Amino acid sequence: MEKSFLWGGATAANQYEGGYAEGGRGLSINDVEMGASHGKAREIHDHIHPDAYYPSHRATDFYHHYKEDIALMAEMGFKVYRMSIAWSRIYPNGDDEAPNEEGLRFYDNVFDELRRHNIEPMVTLHHFELPLALVTKYGGWRSRELIDLAVRYASTVFQRYKGKVRYWLTFNEINSLFLAGVPWHQAGIIFKEGEDRTRILFQAAHYQLVCSALTVIEAHRIDPENRVGNMILYNCCYPMTCAPEDTILVHEKMRPIWYFSDVQVRGRYTNTCLAYQKQKNIQVEMEEGDEEILKEGTVDFYSFSYYASMVEGRNIEYSKDGNLLDGGRNPYLESTEWGWQIDPLALRTSLNEIYDRYQIPVFISENGMGAIDTIEEDGTICDTYRSDYLIKHAKAVKDACEKDLVDCFGYAWWGPVDIVSAGTGEMRKRYGFVYVDMDDAGHGTMERRRKQSFDTYRRIIETNGECLE
Repeated sequence: MEKSFLWGGATAANQYEGGYAEGGRGLSINDVEMGASHGKAREIHDHIHPDAYYPSHRATDFYHHYKEDIALMAEMGFKVYRMSIAWSRIYPNGDDEAPNEEGLRFYDNVFDELRRHNIEPMVTLHHFELPLALVTKYGGWRSRELIDLAVRYASTVFQRYKGKVRYWLTFNEINSLFLAGVPWHQAGIIFKEGEDRTRILFQAAHYQLVCSALTVIEAHRIDPENRVGNMILYNCCYPMTCAPEDTILVHEKMRPIWYFSDVQVRGRYTNTCLAYQKQKNIQVEMEEGDEEILKEGTVDFYSFSYYASMVEGRNIEYSKDGNLLDGGRNPYLESTEWGWQIDPLALRTSLNEIYDRYQIPVFISENGMGAIDTIEEDGTICDTYRSDYLIKHAKAVKDACEKDLVDCFGYAWWGPVDIVSAGTGEMRKRYGFVYVDMDDAGHGTMERRRKQSFDTYRRIIETNGECLE
């Protein structure tokens, strides 16, 4: 591994930050959503119910614990910390006349603390945290008006944190817009009865892609040292059998992934993109100048989340509990308690697929596993299952870099300090190397406690992956 390789972790403000009503912050779309704990469906409200529990309101309280948490990251040896800025902390309503100084100052303090510990911040601008007022006023990303507002927000933080932040990501898992149940989180879209949902989603995707390109252009204008990446939800896909038809089905399964990254990296709607539009019987409406914007605003690096692989074929059993892209279950793989199939080699395969296709630097912006942790009588948390998962996936990254010569420059474990689950709003589904004392109902002291995996990751970073051999 290169000595400059960035080992670290990743979180999102809506799952970690808390302080939803502090520091002048406005409401985001997460703040009116109850969790889906223990089999109950998620509920989206039009206002805050005083007796309801909303996981994002307190989350695991990075807002008040950021110094402690960053110190723990530094103790593990983090080189990079990928986090998100809550748009509504900077512009409470999204379209305010002036930014919220108290919100800007909070992130100043966070970035200064990271720098004190020699940790490089990587900041996601849009991580499922759209200001709620933009949904009420514009209908979320179904409106082209959000492009200018989002670029203004990006410009504000680029100027404010010039010299403090060099790595930026535009939209988190931008391709998740096409997944069932995600349009609310990704774009603040609630469909009305009788609407052409597919057309609306493809148009919203175009607006986000134009916005992403303009954001890249603005980042480079303000500071040529800025490096801006995309962020793709990536699931490596295998054909169920060696039947030729299964291979074609895999190709079609990957179209929603390549659709977004082709535009963000290559700067145009490629044949893959146009074929997907044709398959869906869609004609994206473009304004004059859009093509030039997409061409100019290509990303500097490709980042992606990887959790599980999937299979596709003519006769498969689909699994909606473990594969985010609604893929089939692989009989050769074990699964986590939440049905996510564990496949370290697919991470190596994914790195090769991405780098072979685009030939730009790659960053793994999320990888991890959710599990139920138990505190032993002596206070220890023996999460050997997490250490095992980490070791195998880190080894896959090391092999991709050293054996396959993939230009991968960093790896971020998802939720290094326990966070609220995005999918369910639960705390019992834990990802962290650091345990946070909080339960599914939001009760607890917020005390931080190191797990066994804490030392495992510390050792991997300390040896720059050499211990994996």
